[in-house]
Amino acid sequence: MKPMKNKSQEWFEMPEIRRRFFNKSSWIPLKESCVILEEGESGCVGYIEEYFGVNSIIVPISKKSEAEKIRWTDTNTGGSASGYVEDGKYIPAYMFKNYKSDILAEQLVVEGEGSSIECSEWHINTDLVVTLGLKREGDVWLSMSRGYEEVIKLKRDENGCPNSILIKASYLKDYLCARDMALYITSYRSRSQVVEKASHLNWPDPFTEKKEMDRWEGRITEMHEGGHPFGSGFAVMHVSRTDVDFDEDVPELDFADDKSTSFKRHEGRFKGRKIFRIHGELWRNEWVEPAENSPIVLGHNVASTSSFITDNSGKLESGDSLDNGVSRWLWFDPSVINNILKIRGSFLVWYTRDTGSIGISPGNGLHFGVNKIGLINIYAKDIGLLPNWQQKIWAGHNVVPDGKVSSELLMSQMKAKPATTNAPESDIQKGIVSVNHLFQKKYNAQLIKEHSQEKTLIDNVHRFRAFDTDGLLALAKDLHKLIGERINTIEIKRILQLKKKDSLGSLKALEQLMASEVGDEKARKLVGPLHGVYALRILDAHLSSKKLSEAFELCGINNSDPVIIQGQQLIQSVILCLVQICVILDKP
Repeated sequence: MKPMKNKSQEWFEMPEIRRRFFNKSSWIPLKESCVILEEGESGCVGYIEEYFGVNSIIVPISKKSEAEKIRWTDTNTGGSASGYVEDGKYIPAYMFKNYKSDILAEQLVVEGEGSSIECSEWHINTDLVVTLGLKREGDVWLSMSRGYEEVIKLKRDENGCPNSILIKASYLKDYLCARDMALYITSYRSRSQVVEKASHLNWPDPFTEKKEMDRWEGRITEMHEGGHPFGSGFAVMHVSRTDVDFDEDVPELDFADDKSTSFKRHEGRFKGRKIFRIHGELWRNEWVEPAENSPIVLGHNVASTSSFITDNSGKLESGDSLDNGVSRWLWFDPSVINNILKIRGSFLVWYTRDTGSIGISPGNGLHFGVNKIGLINIYAKDIGLLPNWQQKIWAGHNVVPDGKVSSELLMSQMKAKPATTNAPESDIQKGIVSVNHLFQKKYNAQLIKEHSQEKTLIDNVHRFRAFDTDGLLALAKDLHKLIGERINTIEIKRILQLKKKDSLGSLKALEQLMASEVGDEKARKLVGPLHGVYALRILDAHLSSKKLSEAFELCGINNSDPVIIQGQQLIQSVILCLVQICVILDKP
């Protein structure tokens, strides 16, 4: 068996822990009680344990000095909280009152009572959750208005019992600012090891260090193997009744006295070799201060930390300067749309062929336009009015002006005369519904079968997927899943009176059905875009340009246009195919 290595003196003294402060952390514990490390058998050589516990209260800024009288032992009640009555006044469970201070503080986490078979549960202060606009999903609380960002997370041990609740510092400090309060944290950490010899340590016994709001203690304790203090003993006492009648049906016994009881006592000394327990303990009290302002809770305006290119010389201006009374626009790489749509709660809505609304959170959309070379235009003031965290996303995709401002965006915002065009993206679902309606009317069947993921597929069909050639091919793949793969080949064969075992594919079956109405040549041209989509989905961006050009021609894509525009053309060709099918189906 490999001999155990003694932990260093530094490990027990915890210098790395004592240098860190929660006020500077990204995530701050509101409550914690967990065994971080445990190895070996308790009381035996080789046993190592590390424990960490945190309790916290929020205190009015004016009462901070009074709160500093409170210590870990005052906040660590060791059980569940409950409302109670004191001096005729009810004190709610979330309030914290201590005999050392007159302040009435609040707990942001309250431990509810469990049972012999149920863990206690930790409950987050309702005001904190509601005021920050959080939604709980499992053991995580998300900010719905800020891209469903993770704000609070609850961790559990291997038995499913809660042992830690942490909150993102920016949200906590915003909340504290709004309430003019600070978070007071009391914590306790212990590190211990059982060893054969402790000669590698040079502590006096006991060893204590105090610094500001910290107190650390180091101790070396002699013990018998098994855990009992070295040289200690024990006493065993046995007390019993002597007047019990076991034959009596309903026994009743008087209060016990010397005549009715028997007493025996046995004493002894613990045995076993001498070993040592090394123990380092750290008690710490610290403050987490409020932020200087509260943009989340109180809507305070904060200085922008983002810069934007505002002219063709590459001039950079702060986001705060964008709302300067001058009508101007900013240019963005179209990849910004995809990055925004990856954020939960985001949305994309089309108004005209080249304009629409893009938003990171519901009710917070920006009117955008796509210009002739596929760049995104946004009115500068609209960007300037965004919260700081959203400005950072847009700033990362800001580019030098090129290709003029989207003509359709100018028509809407400056001429107050929106274009009468339609975005092909907004016509996809309409086209599927119309085709199925007319096919049902004519043949009593659906042409495009139902799909459980239809909405997701439709949401994924937009020109911004085509930020490069690989993206264009991925868009084609989803278009084929949405249309080509769902064509009801079985019903088409029934209508054409073909045998079921006929190997005719879905697109060829559709083409043959259309040919029965308009002839082979027109049918081939009509279904051509769907064949082109199928060809693109199985291509690779690095394959020969010949095959790519052939597929582009079927889809009506101009190879010299920017890829974003090619994405629009690809979708438009599919819509045109659906429209033409509707025209044929609608004929008597």
